[in-house]
Amino acid sequence: MIDRFRVYANLATLANGLLGVGAILYTLAGNKLWGMLLVAVAIGFDGLDGIFSRRSAAGPSRFGRVADSVADAVTFGLAPAVMIAVHTGNVDIWAPWAPIALAVAAVFFAAAIARLTYFTARAFQHPYFVGVPTPQSALALVVALLFHDTPALEGVAPIGLFVGATALAVMMVVPVPYPKLKRGNALRLPMALTAVAAALALVPLQFRPPPGSPLYLFAEGAAFAFLLGVASYYVVGPFTVRRDRPAGTAPPPG
Repeated sequence: MIDRFRVYANLATLANGLLGVGAILYTLAGNKLWGMLLVAVAIGFDGLDGIFSRRSAAGPSRFGRVADSVADAVTFGLAPAVMIAVHTGNVDIWAPWAPIALAVAAVFFAAAIARLTYFTARAFQHPYFVGVPTPQSALALVVALLFHDTPALEGVAPIGLFVGATALAVMMVVPVPYPKLKRGNALRLPMALTAVAAALALVPLQFRPPPGSPLYLFAEGAAFAFLLGVASYYVVGPFTVRRDRPAGTAPPPG
């Protein structure tokens, strides 16, 4: 008998990976805003993957963890790295920084791969994440791009983007515990609201409203709420982690 939840989980994983490919293609085509939006949407499918996997009668499988990590590597590792390296707008500003952009992109991608490799091999056994998970890192990078690259809500600033992206890469591999946003976690609701703020910021900007227009100001306000939500996970997240586990209980699925 086919386990429908396992099928749903595999479809969510596939959707996650395809959205990552789409984000890369949009970025290469010069529409980074669409790429950023697809990365944000992919985070929802990544969450659905975990929900369906846990509801499966057989529970999460090693194949599922590997497939999920491959999809995450594309969507939350390679796609953000391409966004760091490729700059088709404000070319005169970005061109002198091209070698540094490539180096920072490589560092971000390498950190994401290291983080996912460790999770697939060992860290899924923990009831929390070790290091910032790649979806949250990609979401934080979207914030950095919004404010320093496209559409540069605070002005085009290559150094600001590079420093921020490098810091995000480091946070993926440092052994600091971060919570899995399951039921009962204090950050579950704030992060859900952060996802709403991300959509409210990214969707209006697809229409390229002129700076100072009501739609632009609305998107800018939502972007600041988006920034605060992502920052709350980085700052408050480690303090919400419970490391203890009752004796004799099995580790929850990753």
